[in-house]
Amino acid sequence: MVFVANNKKTATSPLPQINNLISMRIISPEFKNNETIPGKFTCDGLNINPELKIYGVPDTAISLAIILDDPDSAGGDWSHWVAWNIDPKTETISENSIPDGAIFGKTDFGDNKYGGPCPTIGTHRYFFHLYALDTNLDIPQNSAKADLLKAMEGHLIAETELIGVYSR
Repeated sequence: MVFVANNKKTATSPLPQINNLISMRIISPEFKNNETIPGKFTCDGLNINPELKIYGVPDTAISLAIILDDPDSAGGDWSHWVAWNIDPKTETISENSIPDGAIFGKTDFGDNKYGGPCPTIGTHRYFFHLYALDTNLDIPQNSAKADLLKAMEGHLIAETELIGVYSR
C-alpha cells in the first residue's frame, strides 16, 4: 500500500496522510486489511456485521454511507451491505448493528440488512467502502447499490475502504 504524506508517496507511513492531516479510514478490530474475515461474520456463522471503527471524517461531512461488496462473485460484483445517512460523528459501528437514523438499502440477496461473505467456492475479496458525503440522501429504503452510487454523485467528500477475504 502506498501512502501520501506531504504530497510525497511513501510506503512507511503508518497512516495515510495529506498535508499532515490524517485522511479518513475504516478499520475493524476483528480482522486487518487484506486478512481473513472471521466466520462469525459470514453466512457460515452468525451472518452479522463486524465492528467497524471510523477515523478522520472531514468536518464538512453531513453523512456517511457504507457499501460492502464482493467483486469476485461469479455473477459479477455482489452487494452484501448498503447503508446511508449515517451520522458523520459515528466513530464505531458495533457488531450486529447500524447507527441510529441510518438507512439500510437492498442487497443483492434481496434483503435490507447485512449479508455476510458467502462465496460459492474459492477465496473472495470483500470491500467495506466508506463514503463521506456533503448531504443526507433522500432515496427510498429499497434502493440498491447502483441507486446509492447514483445519488452520491457530486456529493462525495472523501472515501476509504477496508478489504477482507473469505474462503469456503
